[in-house]
Amino acid sequence: MGLFGRGRNTAAPGVAAPTPLAGIDVLLADLDGVVYAGDRAIPHASEALSRAVGDGIRVGYVTNNASRTPDTVAAQLRGFGLALSPDDVVTSPQAAVQLLKDVVPPGSTILVIGGEGLIVEVEAAGFTVTASALDIPAAVVQGFHPSVGWLHLAEASYAIRDLGIPWIATNQDWTIPQTRGIAPGNGTLVSAVHTAVGILPVVAGKPERAIFDTAVARFGASAPLMIGDRLDTDIAGANGAGMPSVLVLTGIDGPKQLLAARPEERPTFILDHLGQLFDPYPVAVQDGTRTIVGDAVLRLDGDHIVVEAPGATHTELLRAGCALIWNSGRQIYGFEVPDALWDPAGR
Repeated sequence: MGLFGRGRNTAAPGVAAPTPLAGIDVLLADLDGVVYAGDRAIPHASEALSRAVGDGIRVGYVTNNASRTPDTVAAQLRGFGLALSPDDVVTSPQAAVQLLKDVVPPGSTILVIGGEGLIVEVEAAGFTVTASALDIPAAVVQGFHPSVGWLHLAEASYAIRDLGIPWIATNQDWTIPQTRGIAPGNGTLVSAVHTAVGILPVVAGKPERAIFDTAVARFGASAPLMIGDRLDTDIAGANGAGMPSVLVLTGIDGPKQLLAARPEERPTFILDHLGQLFDPYPVAVQDGTRTIVGDAVLRLDGDHIVVEAPGATHTELLRAGCALIWNSGRQIYGFEVPDALWDPAGR
């Protein structure tokens, strides 16, 4: 069992569990917020992934970011010291094209809202790309690119509303990590079109099952582990695909989101960084009203969560908090939660 009742961790209470990599043959790693943020490499990520490859684990990259081609992504990752080819990168535009093939005839004209990463995939599949609804496209495909603006969103709206054609979005991530911080993602752009047309798109990327099935098939995975920084895409998608997952605290979601996570968005493992993939992962122990993870001890006193011991690190305390809340069968709003669980500085 994993720390929170799922996965492969079978250690007895009080005994150090196997590492998150025990029994894994393929790592599926998200990119933004996991391996890099903009043009900046995230500490420990490249070293950990290279070590996994050296240990005989296949590493594939699964990204919702539609702005760049697999070739461009692979080149950036090689610049961080990772060894890979473009075929090791599975993108949401690739999944979107597979959906397109199911709804429009071969060679159709497609209105593409997005950048090179999406245009290249649509053209490679034999479709004709246009940027104007006046060309009477057979479908609209929308993905993220920093250059997308009002004029592009307006063309998509005209085509969807006036022509009644299929609308496919590569993903609906509300935010995207960048070098300078967190910025609006494709979900905000999709929402703008939705407001104008009154319908929702079919979504190709995470958390939808198609992109996970594509990755599993491409890499020949029998025991994959998904690594991500978002609960609503990476972790929810992994759970939907029936695979264990890691939430790494280097990107979008943090303690508040984890403690309040819905059952379908709860990861098997919580790590500060990818270097911890190789560390034994502690089992949560229930002892009456107490939940123990490593040196962290929490006690449930009615609706109050009481910190009896803060643990060696905030993440140890966070794991205990998640175990207590998630195993209670209650939502977080049913508890009085101490600030120490939310805020590393409050330990």
